[in-house]
Amino acid sequence: MTRAIVNALCQPLPGAEVSDPWGGGHDAWKVGGKMFACIGAVQKGVSVKTPSIEDAELLIDMGRALKAPYFHRSWVLLDWDAIPEDELRDRISTSYDLIFASLPKKTQKAITEA
Repeated sequence: MTRAIVNALCQPLPGAEVSDPWGGGHDAWKVGGKMFACIGAVQKGVSVKTPSIEDAELLIDMGRALKAPYFHRSWVLLDWDAIPEDELRDRISTSYDLIFASLPKKTQKAITEA
């Protein structure tokens, strides 16, 4: 995988926007102003939210992910060279869905009607 592939998976999601909030080449994908995926400037991978700390720990224990540096324990770092594209797509989609569901109903409606 590459940064371009990850960006291509994130870009078509409804309301998805990319920014570089810290400078230096990060790609932070957000929906409704909340981040659902982040590509670091140095590491080869993307950080995504999981449904729970337990899910994150399970993925880490299974060797499917690493602890995402600087993020809450429910976030994991997916090495894009270590997982297939369909799994990466699923993890990004799950992260997006979790963040979208946490947005106020008014914001969700504005995104879905845009």
